[in-house]
Amino acid sequence: MSTEKPSVLFVCVHNAGRSQMAAGYLRELGGDRVEVRSAGSEPKDRINPVAVEAMAEAGIDITGNMPKILTVDAVKESDVVITMGCGDACPIFPGKRYEDWVLEDPAGQGIEAVRPIRDEIRRRVEELIGELLPARTGV
Repeated sequence: MSTEKPSVLFVCVHNAGRSQMAAGYLRELGGDRVEVRSAGSEPKDRINPVAVEAMAEAGIDITGNMPKILTVDAVKESDVVITMGCGDACPIFPGKRYEDWVLEDPAGQGIEAVRPIRDEIRRRVEELIGELLPARTGV
């Protein structure tokens, strides 16, 4: 991992739900201590409105985000690459930390089904922050 702030890339197929929610949580909870990216192997033209609604319920606004295509550069520039159902589309580079988070896809689901997905993403992001960022002492 880089000696400066760690960089995390969240990848899912459409970059419209899971990866956007994860990026939203990491930006909110990690603040300026971590660099956050998200991308998709086949990005949609907009973020899933139910994912936006679910995150708004948690006090996080992701309405201004746009799905982005996964690039080799995004992977190269990241210390940690977290995939969420993107299969083999993500390039592998030595020295990177890779994790695959198996999460249900929120696409086409209502808010009641998306809330537990959102909550599991938050739990995993909090765990990731604990691993990546040193605990503050004397606070």
